[in-house]
Amino acid sequence: MSSPKFRRPPGVAKPKAVECPITLTPEEIAAARSWVLYEDETIIVLDKPAGLSSQGGRIKAHTLDDLLWAFAKPGKARPRLIHRLDRDTSGVILTAKTKPGAAFLGEALMAKRFRKSYLAIVAPGAPEPKGGMIDSPLRRESIGREAYMRVCEPDHPDAETARSRYRTLASNGVAALVELSPDTGRMHQLRVHMASIGRPLAGDSRYGGALMLGGVAVPRLMLHAARLTFPHPLGGERKIMAPLPSDFRTMLKALDLPVPEGPVPEQPGAEAVDQV
Repeated sequence: MSSPKFRRPPGVAKPKAVECPITLTPEEIAAARSWVLYEDETIIVLDKPAGLSSQGGRIKAHTLDDLLWAFAKPGKARPRLIHRLDRDTSGVILTAKTKPGAAFLGEALMAKRFRKSYLAIVAPGAPEPKGGMIDSPLRRESIGREAYMRVCEPDHPDAETARSRYRTLASNGVAALVELSPDTGRMHQLRVHMASIGRPLAGDSRYGGALMLGGVAVPRLMLHAARLTFPHPLGGERKIMAPLPSDFRTMLKALDLPVPEGPVPEQPGAEAVDQV
């Protein structure tokens, strides 16, 4: 009898079988180091730009995982990704410098001790109601080489529990700025849940998001991982925030929506999750 297959939970970075150093250009090293939001002896927290894959993928270009060699000391391993973000999502992503640190954070992630807050632009206008919980199971569907997530009935054989909190921060008749906080960590969860209530994320062509808003082309998926709260391997808790990138700020201004100039307070009752 064959042994059962192990399914890695969404959001948990795939371990590498072999650690082979990658030669990076001075420009790539400088870019990677410019993304550091926080660093100490055990962790590095980065502000991942949109358009950069966290790991793997079919695009023949360096991923964030590859670029972590910019932080490796001679003869030593690179930092390890603890979770992932979709290629076109920007914002906070966590890495560990040491094996014990990676093990601690990996266990904390699996135990749902991470909390994440995203900012997104949705259209058309504000969701109705303007805030709440979306509690809709999801299932994975493959079309060719692409994987999609679909809302499904709870009794579907492939149904996975999925819960997302949302609240509207600002809106007009064209679009809205919302904060999204996943209570579970399914692939594409926030994108599918918002699409399911008629407010897909701007720039999300996969799930029906607008590619033009207010006569302006949407530059990419308008989703930003703005805040990550997690237990630190050396004790206590860390809360790291990533500023809105310029393309996101420009889109808000084009839509005549206010640009948040400071951290958005956490949603009450938000639970810990892994990744979306």
